Amino acid sequence: MTLTGVVGAGVMGAGVAQNLAQAGHDVVLVDNDPDAVTKALSTIELNCRTSRLLGGPDLDPDAVLARITAGTDLAPLADAETVIENITENWELKRALYLELDQVVRADAVFVANTSAIPITRLASLTRRPRQFVGVHFMNPVPMKPAVELIPGHHTSPEALERVRALLTSMGKKAIQVNDACGFVSNRVLMLTVNEAAFLVHEGVADAETVDEVFRSCFGHPMGPLQTADLIGVDTILYSIEVLHEHFADSKYRPCPLLKQMTDAGLHGRKTGRGFYTYDAPAAPSPVAAAGNGSRPSAVTR
Repeated sequence: MTLTGVVGAGVMGAGVAQNLAQAGHDVVLVDNDPDAVTKALSTIELNCRTSRLLGGPDLDPDAVLARITAGTDLAPLADAETVIENITENWELKRALYLELDQVVRADAVFVANTSAIPITRLASLTRRPRQFVGVHFMNPVPMKPAVELIPGHHTSPEALERVRALLTSMGKKAIQVNDACGFVSNRVLMLTVNEAAFLVHEGVADAETVDEVFRSCFGHPMGPLQTADLIGVDTILYSIEVLHEHFADSKYRPCPLLKQMTDAGLHGRKTGRGFYTYDAPAAPSPVAAAGNGSRPSAVTR
């Protein structure tokens, strides 16, 4: 197996690193926040221990973690054949990172952007290797989701695309190829749905649990849009919608003020223990009555 770099040790980065390691790849996991690195390793260990209980494979946490080298220094990425970037959906942060990565990572390596909305061609323009730049939109939780969006940029070479497709296959992923566009397919639709669901709560039409119940009971969705927002991260949802709004300059992507308020308040969903729901444990949601008219979700659980 090859050495793969993973940059960003948040929810998505930890999931990507775990998925790679349990598939037998050696992984270098890097984040500029040492606390994020520590938390990611703890999360991976917990995920491995509970994998079988959640319907996944029986994993040995020690064996998975033994394949992951984690730290805050980009230098170990120099030997990676592929580097998967998973940092916050913020253009300036990504710009600064890619300029640095381009200097550190070997010239024949492929960059993979795990982005929710930013066009791949735009990100590739930050590097000296646009032909070796591919977009992959992983779904959360990464180790348990069987499919991804695979997005070539304007200059992506067939060879780079096939290298990434092969890597995804080794991770047990079905790669669904789509053309490069802001938000791709999934988030072009999903973010509008989540945003409108947040507006329903913001306007007092219904609370979060009721909105989600309509989607679960009437449409047969396993999760409602606001449960999905908590799983992805309310802050990530907001940043993705802001990217869509900026890119298309279309008012239909105007972010709901409640998402902005929740992001500012640190109510980011499962990863912080509070979002549209409260969480006593990672897998135990308790719905909150999220009041409308711009107020933040109530602390009173049902």
